[in-house]
Amino acid sequence: MHTHPPVNVEALLTHIPLFNGLAPEEIARIARATREVHADKGEILFHKGDPSSGFHLVVYGQIKLAFTSAQGGEKVVEIIGPSQSFGEAIMFMDKPYIVFAQALTDSLLLHVSKNAVFDELQRDPSFARKMLAGMAMRLHQLMSDVESYSLRSGKERIIGYLLRDIPEEDFDATNFAVTLSTSKGVIASRLNLTQEHFSRILHELTELGLIVVEGRKIHIPSVARLRQHAG
Repeated sequence: MHTHPPVNVEALLTHIPLFNGLAPEEIARIARATREVHADKGEILFHKGDPSSGFHLVVYGQIKLAFTSAQGGEKVVEIIGPSQSFGEAIMFMDKPYIVFAQALTDSLLLHVSKNAVFDELQRDPSFARKMLAGMAMRLHQLMSDVESYSLRSGKERIIGYLLRDIPEEDFDATNFAVTLSTSKGVIASRLNLTQEHFSRILHELTELGLIVVEGRKIHIPSVARLRQHAG
């Protein structure tokens, strides 16, 4: 059992986009109903079917949300990083979790109680708008994922993933490097590909001189050429 130094929950909540604009006394109220959750790498935070009593915010680390098939296979739905939250929709629906959550790295999360959120929503309409905006963004991402799985080839999905965080001003960049946030297997599942298919496409892109793979670091000799290849 690890012992962790206590964290300043109020200070952490202040830096989370969802709580921007809340007054100190509102933050203090939410902080009182928030608990720290330390998860070691590989630890399961909750299983599918567990009841939901609030939502989680990631302070540091990385969390995988996934399903397990009847055959024991795994499908990664989302990879959640620092300052991101998850579990809001299920909390509002008052239903058990439909996925399981596992720490991909040692992580610190905050669990905000459902009752505190509901109280704050009644007090502050702007908080409700922010929560809706966050959930709408996730729904939009989900729709984009469904479109991508349905209409784009595996190669297009991987190129899209490699290019997604490159700012527009770097579209003409040469010798650009992207570091994969987690293992290739987890990213493959997130893109609805088998690990073998994912590796085969990376190999193909390497053969074409479009990328150079160095562990989790992917070097892109020409961002423009890679974008053209995505169609």
